Amino acid sequence: MADNRRRIRFKSIAILEAVIILLLIIALIFVGLIRGRGEAVPANANSDKPQVRRRAVIEKEEAFYQMDGRKILMQDNTYGEIFVPVYSDVPASTIDTEKITMRNGYAYYMENGEAVSTTGVDVSEFQGDIDWTQVRQAGIDFAFIRIGYRTYGDGIVTYDTAFQRNIEGAQAAGIKVGAYFYSQATNTDEAVEEADAVIDALAPYDITYPVVYDWEIVHDAARTDEVSVEALADCCVAFCERVKDSGYTPMIYQNKATSMNKLDLPRIKDYDFWLAEYDDKPSYYYDFRIWQYSNTGSIPGIEGQVDLNICFRPY
Repeated sequence: MADNRRRIRFKSIAILEAVIILLLIIALIFVGLIRGRGEAVPANANSDKPQVRRRAVIEKEEAFYQMDGRKILMQDNTYGEIFVPVYSDVPASTIDTEKITMRNGYAYYMENGEAVSTTGVDVSEFQGDIDWTQVRQAGIDFAFIRIGYRTYGDGIVTYDTAFQRNIEGAQAAGIKVGAYFYSQATNTDEAVEEADAVIDALAPYDITYPVVYDWEIVHDAARTDEVSVEALADCCVAFCERVKDSGYTPMIYQNKATSMNKLDLPRIKDYDFWLAEYDDKPSYYYDFRIWQYSNTGSIPGIEGQVDLNICFRPY
């Protein structure tokens, strides 16, 4: 009997010791967790931006554009369909392409059954002598006149031989006028030189529409073939700021492909944009004010073909 009591006492002591050890282990683990949380430094602790870790959601859609701002799909001569990421800080177009209608060869933007857009042309010395009265009677509201250009090879700033005649003729006929310069600038000094040539030429005139920087890729051993993305953006800004300082509204003209592949859009987003895309409807993702929809237009008073444009928000 005594041996049984002794065994029970020893067993009770062993159980009590095991419970005490278990409680001590739990207490140590709890203290370690509390201290670890207090001393831990989160990744990017100095950043003001919230840090979120998540698994990407893979989605596939057949739309040409993802209008929610996730991706743009374009066609490339070499790669076929290509993926272009969207700039979240560059305004997207708000134009409802379903409201664009073609009538008698002109594009119109319709709201509540009425056209709210204006129709225009852009011309140079290549159009020859223009009968601006006939052009106005044909329904043309505005015209962009080429002031000049820089030559492909030597890089010489040259005035368009018809710019004075065209500006004065268009204004006399009651057509609102803007101006553009065909640039081949390779640096900001040249872009400023071009802007100054435009400003000097426009001094005698009161124009209504913007002054446009028209820089194009030639692919014909031109002096601009090796211009970098950064240098092109610098030229755009240099030209636009120069004309803006002189009281004009600056604008950049470019076709869809060059805009998407060559322009640094976040750097030029504050300037009005003139899009060249020859199709029934524009598919350009970002904001644009004027759309050049044809380079084969036919207008009474102009011999041969001429570019046709629609201005969605008239100046």
